[in-house]
Amino acid sequence: MDRFIKVDLAKFRLKPEDEIKSLFLLSEGKNKVAVFACKKCFHPFSEDGVREDCRFIYELIKDVLCKELVLCLEMEFLCNEHHLENKLEELNFGVVEKDLVAVYACGIGVQVVSSCTGCEVIALADTIPQGGYHGITLYGDRCKGCAQCYLSLTGGICPVVNCAKGLVNGPCGGAKNGKCEVSAALKIDKECAWENIYKRLSMLMGDTGKVKFSYSGEGSRVGVEIIDYTKFRYGGQAVYKNLIKEKRSASFYGGVYPFEKKEYAADKVIRQLPEPEVVVLPLLQHTGQVCEPLVKVKDEVKIGQKIGDAAAYISAPVHSPVSGRVVSIEERIHPIIKQKVPCVVIENDGRESTEEGLIASKNYEGLSREELINIIREKGVVGLGGAMFPTHVKISSPKRIDTLILNGCECEPYLTCDYRVMLERTESLFRGMKILMKILDVEKGYIVVEDNKKEAIEKLNKTRKEMCEEGIQVVEVRTKYPQGAERMLIKKVLGREVPRGGLPLDVGVVVNNVQTAIAVHDAVVYGMPLIKRVITVSGEGVKNPGNYDIKLGTLVKDIWLLCVQDDISSFDNYVVKMGGPMMGIRLETLEFPVIKGTSGIVALRRPFIESQLLDRECIKCGRCVDVCPMELYPLRYWFNFRNKSYEASVDDGIMNCIECGCCEYVCSSKIALVEVIKRTKQMLRGKKN
Repeated sequence: MDRFIKVDLAKFRLKPEDEIKSLFLLSEGKNKVAVFACKKCFHPFSEDGVREDCRFIYELIKDVLCKELVLCLEMEFLCNEHHLENKLEELNFGVVEKDLVAVYACGIGVQVVSSCTGCEVIALADTIPQGGYHGITLYGDRCKGCAQCYLSLTGGICPVVNCAKGLVNGPCGGAKNGKCEVSAALKIDKECAWENIYKRLSMLMGDTGKVKFSYSGEGSRVGVEIIDYTKFRYGGQAVYKNLIKEKRSASFYGGVYPFEKKEYAADKVIRQLPEPEVVVLPLLQHTGQVCEPLVKVKDEVKIGQKIGDAAAYISAPVHSPVSGRVVSIEERIHPIIKQKVPCVVIENDGRESTEEGLIASKNYEGLSREELINIIREKGVVGLGGAMFPTHVKISSPKRIDTLILNGCECEPYLTCDYRVMLERTESLFRGMKILMKILDVEKGYIVVEDNKKEAIEKLNKTRKEMCEEGIQVVEVRTKYPQGAERMLIKKVLGREVPRGGLPLDVGVVVNNVQTAIAVHDAVVYGMPLIKRVITVSGEGVKNPGNYDIKLGTLVKDIWLLCVQDDISSFDNYVVKMGGPMMGIRLETLEFPVIKGTSGIVALRRPFIESQLLDRECIKCGRCVDVCPMELYPLRYWFNFRNKSYEASVDDGIMNCIECGCCEYVCSSKIALVEVIKRTKQMLRGKKN
């Protein structure tokens, strides 16, 4: 019989009541208290968090100690300096009249609160020993888990982990110019912790030179223990922590650095995939209203012929990418929304007969704004970055727009289709961008590219100079996922913050994908509807990785046999994503068609441990909070979903989630957090409708 042992990894426990009282007595005359409570990490997720303990704290401070509670803040991960500082700013904490800050957290949380608030702190908890130091938090100091926290007495600076000798009874007298005497021997620049404690207490107490305690109770450390700071645990951790903090805050907060894996297809020129024998065209390849079919079974159609449209403003027509005969109009499962939508199935006759109305416009520069918008609408152009929002709607903003940004970041691993179009279709990209700028009546345009695409940046700059496009600037940004999200791009390039729940147009910006600009060019200049696009086919063990010009409606099955594997049965050995591995949609079958929003087909070998919805427990490690670029708390969505408390996730900001997948990428419990978020949103929208 298997034996399972559950280990409680909670990091702190409440101090005894008498000890808490004695700590407050040391601060006699200070009556206004702000309480900060961490909801515990590595601890079972419960709806009430630590509130039962907090009630005891509040009652003790108010009723027993007769202090005034001016603030009670309970939040997850007080050790996350970024979120704590944002919360303090939101609460306007600087103007809150307070004498003391009482902190219910582990030693790391106490130190971070002390640093962020600059107030005298009282540690209400003892950190639980776990046989070693409490990890390497990105936003705080170390904690050895002494089981008896001294931070109330030392101004929020821990002497155990910061004093090179581990002294807790006061300074040793061996400091020189503020540096510990062990610095020379260890060849490091180690500050004297007790001198820092003295400075902190002087600032807080206004009583220069007076150390307010001499601790000699149980657990005191009278002997001298030299700490070897040359070990990785100290010097290496400090360097690593600073490096991660720098990366975490680069360009935008959060994000991850997955293996790029772009070498599989980056050097592959765009090739035309052989003509499909049959195409399946969902009448929903855009955000908005489903199109009505404009053809019927047995009708003959031509390349570029409109086969579906809707009267709704937010919609986009669908056109045939082949000439042939309509063999059926039937409902099939949509590859993205996983619901049935009407689809037009066309059998290719191989004649490549083209619709007569597809006429190149020689004088497109003389067309009016309204004429250009109408062409873009009639040709079915939508955003090709994945969201598929109708382009004619986006560029018809009721608000004043002053800047256009073209997104060429392509931060998803494996994908290189945008990279190749920037290299191979550069002039069309610039002309499409100029058309968009004319429609928007803007003089400033930016093409933003990550710094791992040096050749594309060089080609864009060279072409910009040759075409004398003075109003357009190529911007190189640091490679980081999800750099290509609209909110992140705008903040990085323009320093503007898109409000929560808002849109780029709220800050005067329109963002389009680079392939969208090329589709606009082809629609306006050549009269060509959006009937094909460039996608990347890549992954592990793919026989012909590359970038392919593929007609919409082509079945993934055909792509699989031509580019990935020689037989369909091998599909069961892979996780196949439509799009990139981070935000892409997992395909349960190869019978789905390529649609306008398909940027890639990526085949990944099935992992040994796959993510699950509810079969695993969240351990509250806080990693999802550290990496969320929208500064949300993804672990709460899992808890709310498990308890069917969908409305609670609205208050936790779930509708601001961009489903980038950073949280799932780092999840220690391998919980399918993105699926949790998507299903929650579906439930909320269903209730709303």
